[in-house]
Amino acid sequence: MNDLAPTLPRKGHGAAPRPMPRPDRRFYASSRAFGRFGIRSYTPQLMPAAHSHGHIELNWLTGGAMHYIYDGRPVSIPSNRLVAFWAGIPHQTVGLDPDTVAGRQINVYLPLDSFLHMPQLGRLTETMMGGGIVCLNPDALAVDTLDRWHADYRSGNALRTEIVKVEIGAMFRRAALTGWDVLLPPWIEHHGTRTRTASPVRYVVAMVRHIVENLSEPLTATDVAGVVGLHPNYALNLFTKVMHISMQKFVTRMRLIRARSLLFEGNLSIANIAFQSGFSSLSQFYEHFRNAYGITPRQMRLDVIGE
Repeated sequence: MNDLAPTLPRKGHGAAPRPMPRPDRRFYASSRAFGRFGIRSYTPQLMPAAHSHGHIELNWLTGGAMHYIYDGRPVSIPSNRLVAFWAGIPHQTVGLDPDTVAGRQINVYLPLDSFLHMPQLGRLTETMMGGGIVCLNPDALAVDTLDRWHADYRSGNALRTEIVKVEIGAMFRRAALTGWDVLLPPWIEHHGTRTRTASPVRYVVAMVRHIVENLSEPLTATDVAGVVGLHPNYALNLFTKVMHISMQKFVTRMRLIRARSLLFEGNLSIANIAFQSGFSSLSQFYEHFRNAYGITPRQMRLDVIGE
């Protein structure tokens, strides 16, 4: 699961289009808080130890059931339903029903910052970021769609992968409207709990929500800490501990994610994109963008959509 690099198609009959540049590899190589996008299809297996990584992870089993320990809490994953959770919380597969290994497990690894950028998810975001595990409704997805996403991802074509991400976002937005089942309740629902994780996660979820909803505005540590009533220094340390990235770097990444999304729409000028993403100047935007992706915003737009 550590190697999410796509397998490129062989040259010859029926070969896919030539792979396009993937500057996101550079963007997601610098922090364990956020992993690169990936999709795997494989035989379900037990995990020797718990691990965590910077994704919203989606699991699909074609048969049987799988049993996790999710930060010390047991939960069972059913077949033929899409299950989603924040993989930044330690998790381990500890059991498989007898008929599970005869089928397949399909996992989608959505970078956490890409998920947080998705609009209008509301309670769905809070549930997963609060340590809950959700199961989407049976009509949310079919296995043939997952197989198509897997083929698009493995094609090496950046635009096909972008379309998959858009479809995942639409699926989540629909789920936010139509509802979902909770397999494991989030900590943030237990306001009176005094566990080692409940309060920090609840505070950080509130800070993340404030940041994402106010990206185009100036954001200071004092302002963000004030949302949850904490001292700025304590809030900064707490944020870094839970998110594995500083608040300042998180804000910059979320602004870059928004800018990248606006670039692919192809309608706004580069200057407008910088302003709507919350950067204080065009030069600052170009500096952060080039440092993150290795190319300029205009180059990325040309490479991906050919404008």
